[in-house]
Amino acid sequence: MWNLCHTFYLTCCPIFVFEPAYVSMRNIVGKLIAIGGAEDKGTDLEKGEFVRNNLNFFELGIIKRIVEEVGGLHKKIEVVTTASTIPYEVGENYLDAFGKIGCTNIDLIHIRNREDAIRKDYIERIKDCDGVMFSGGNQLRLSSTFGGTEFLKIIKQRYQDEPFLVAGTSAGAMAMSNTMIYEGNAAKAHLKGEVKITTGLAFMDNVIFDSHFERRGRFGRLAQAIATNPSCIGIGLGEDTGMIITDGNKMEAIGSGLVIIVDGHEIRHSNIADIPEGNPISVENLKVHFCEAGNGYLVNERKFIIEAHNGALIKKQVHVH
Repeated sequence: MWNLCHTFYLTCCPIFVFEPAYVSMRNIVGKLIAIGGAEDKGTDLEKGEFVRNNLNFFELGIIKRIVEEVGGLHKKIEVVTTASTIPYEVGENYLDAFGKIGCTNIDLIHIRNREDAIRKDYIERIKDCDGVMFSGGNQLRLSSTFGGTEFLKIIKQRYQDEPFLVAGTSAGAMAMSNTMIYEGNAAKAHLKGEVKITTGLAFMDNVIFDSHFERRGRFGRLAQAIATNPSCIGIGLGEDTGMIITDGNKMEAIGSGLVIIVDGHEIRHSNIADIPEGNPISVENLKVHFCEAGNGYLVNERKFIIEAHNGALIKKQVHVH
């Protein structure tokens, strides 16, 4: 397994130091929960309040599932707000949301830079908790802040070897993969070069996550990302929707919306390597699956499952009206 430690200089592109090798796929004990985020974070039906903002939250049903998968209300969860530019406001929203279902063993880690990331107290807290959750915001803040740090290595090791939960919403979900979209205008995503990719936190090596997939019209940018990386499976997470991933392979869709799977393994024609930047891409035989709650997907086998089962995967009930 390669460890790329050199800095590569690319014409007209930012300079990145590539993160050391991704998590090994051998017998992964922990779980990932990647969540697409949403627009509604200010709703409180009990108080008659319905306020829209763009803090990228998600429904309480998904929070309940996070608590269930981590082991119950008594388990310790650390929320990392690094991706957000308003970390204290976002953190308070997490405390409030988890508190609504009786989960109060939640702490906030407000790491703002790489100097913060090496603080011993934060490292000890990551060693002692039962799960970690990365908030929404800017996924490049996550990769550039945590890449190569002991903080990230400990999370990866625990995810690999222990029943440890790693969850992320919006940017926190997008950063989970080894190949990460960090920029891309949805309106121009059909043009070569408009989708920017770098190395993420690398909990999985064979997928690419995208979030707010339906509402922000991001199919084109995930399709281009897969066209340039056809060995990966694209996972487009809609609002109030997520994927639970066990064994680094088995997926179950949760929440109220859709997860869209984009598979480029059987692409026949693609012009993306031959055209100049700024020109429309052309791709043949891109395979797409739509997953609702209870559907599953096996990444290694590239297999859609109508009724997910085993481990974190559940029996799906189908009702015909």
